[in-house]
Amino acid sequence: MHLAMKQLLFALSVLVLISGCAQKVQIKALQPAEIARSSQTKTIAISNFNNDTANLSGKIEAKIAQHTFDGKPYFTTVNRRDFDQILSEQKIQNSGLVDPSAVVEVGKILGAQAIISGTLSQPTSSDTFFYETRTRCKKEQCWEEKIGCTKRVVGLVAELGMTDTQKGDIIYAQSINKSDEWKHCSDDSQVIPSVNMAAQSLADRIGDAFVYKLLPHYVYYNVELLEDPDLDYTDAQEDLLENALLYIKQNRYDKAESLLSRLIESTDEKSYVPIYNIAVIKEAQGQYQEAKELYNKADQLTIKPVVQINHAITHIDTVIEQNNQALGQIKKL
Repeated sequence: MHLAMKQLLFALSVLVLISGCAQKVQIKALQPAEIARSSQTKTIAISNFNNDTANLSGKIEAKIAQHTFDGKPYFTTVNRRDFDQILSEQKIQNSGLVDPSAVVEVGKILGAQAIISGTLSQPTSSDTFFYETRTRCKKEQCWEEKIGCTKRVVGLVAELGMTDTQKGDIIYAQSINKSDEWKHCSDDSQVIPSVNMAAQSLADRIGDAFVYKLLPHYVYYNVELLEDPDLDYTDAQEDLLENALLYIKQNRYDKAESLLSRLIESTDEKSYVPIYNIAVIKEAQGQYQEAKELYNKADQLTIKPVVQINHAITHIDTVIEQNNQALGQIKKL
């Protein structure tokens, strides 16, 4: 995840802790692919990985195929049979794909702009045996009993790379390591998976982590609404604010915006609360530029710092920038 978005989500999480039970709106924001160059290589081939006992290459291929934008796949993948046939005809081993000259040669034949290759380690596994104490009771008599338990820890490492077949250089290379643990005691129904089954699960997580870096994706965060008047509202104005908040809770943004607009008009545009709340609605609807203008307008009406508005002012530019980058990547489809 991009540093700017990490900072944004951290700031928003802090705001959530401060705000307690205040009403919030969930925002769905589009993020660009972490590996920006992947957007320039829309036709890709996925090789059969070395030592791929968990079918990681197949999992990555399936995950990539599942991602579409506006009904179009983000990547076009080369048929695996064609890939294998070319390798056989050219007498190139998968392990040789790390050689830039081999990658360029295969890429030209396949019409692929990039090739994803990798190597999977043998899964590591360790079992630990221990005892846990249980309290048993029968009638009015209770006693402690030791129960035998087993904990299994399984780890898997994948060396993954994406190579540009046109430039002959590496777009991305990283070692991704996943591990997990399972526990079973003699008095429970938990089942410890075999090492192979555990490796399949870990390979799936490795595939998710890798594909996540290649594709634009959505992140979710909450933005707090302002619920209390900042001026001396009349009863009618308080009703407008209260009902607008109720409509927002029911995702009736159109009705909420109408009520908040009436509140802005009735306060001669001197109350920042309804302006800010409409800005939150605009952000939730993906209308980031309008949201930014309204956040700034609300900020101009404040005298003392308002935590929610300060956070909005600092984060909206990052949201706009990340969204524009992601849209730029998607438009290359």
